[in-house]
Amino acid sequence: MLLAVFTAFAGLMIAPVSLDPLLGSLAMVAIAVGAGAAAALNMWYDADIDAVMTRTARRPIPRGRISRREALAFGLFLSCGAVLVLGMATNVAAASLLAFTILFYVVVYTLWLKRITPQNIVIGGAAGAFPPVVGWASATGDIGLEPIVLFLIIFLWTPPHFWALSLNRADEYQRAGVPMLPVVAGRAATTLQILIYSVLLVPTSLLPWALGYAGALFGVVALASGAVFLALVLQLRRSQQSDRQAAQRLFLFSISYLFLLFAALLSSSIGDRSSWKASAREDARRITRSAPLAALQFPLPTAIAFAVAKSEEA
Repeated sequence: MLLAVFTAFAGLMIAPVSLDPLLGSLAMVAIAVGAGAAAALNMWYDADIDAVMTRTARRPIPRGRISRREALAFGLFLSCGAVLVLGMATNVAAASLLAFTILFYVVVYTLWLKRITPQNIVIGGAAGAFPPVVGWASATGDIGLEPIVLFLIIFLWTPPHFWALSLNRADEYQRAGVPMLPVVAGRAATTLQILIYSVLLVPTSLLPWALGYAGALFGVVALASGAVFLALVLQLRRSQQSDRQAAQRLFLFSISYLFLLFAALLSSSIGDRSSWKASAREDARRITRSAPLAALQFPLPTAIAFAVAKSEEA
């Protein structure tokens, strides 16, 4: 959930339109609440599975702290509230995307795919790739190429991340009746699929730099972390059946990998904005020293900075 909120924040911050800080904060709260709502609804439906798996047995419903009915009501209330607040704070497009994300995760993944196909995490995992798109739409009101690329990065990252986790918990998934890929196809087939998705992921992760909306810092981080990611995948591919550490190392690093990518994207975006503002202010001050009316010949951002510079001089 924290990664979902962080990637949504990155999508909001790299958008070419800046939200009012208060509205931006409300948008992030709404997205975070929406993510929590989807998780609550997932736990409502999967309470029987959670009770027999070590990883999830201590969740509130299996422990008897709340009932399934209470979890359902809570999840529905949070879902409606999150969508409503996001729509009021930003726009209908962002609210609609958030509603679609919650529905996709709960209906398509949890209620439908999770228990019937080993491709559950591939198709259903797309829900986890929507947050940066929602963040971007919160600022702009539409969807551009940039958030689609971020969607693709998370979409390709999701299968290696979750299959690395499920490799060491195949017996639990089998006991719970969930057809995760390691249960259905075995370790060799799973590590091969992890390798395929990882090979697709690393060049895709470089697209923000290649397309020009992320700087050199992002390119270096994406290339270096991608190399480590692939090295861990190859190590897992060559490991023995009894080696549980290789899968664990990949799973843990995959979390850091996605965080590093989006942190670098944020840093690059903030740096670019600071450089633009500094350049615009310098242009404005140069104009004020020569011919003030010349500001009208410059692009709108410089003209705005010109007005700011004049107000500072006053």
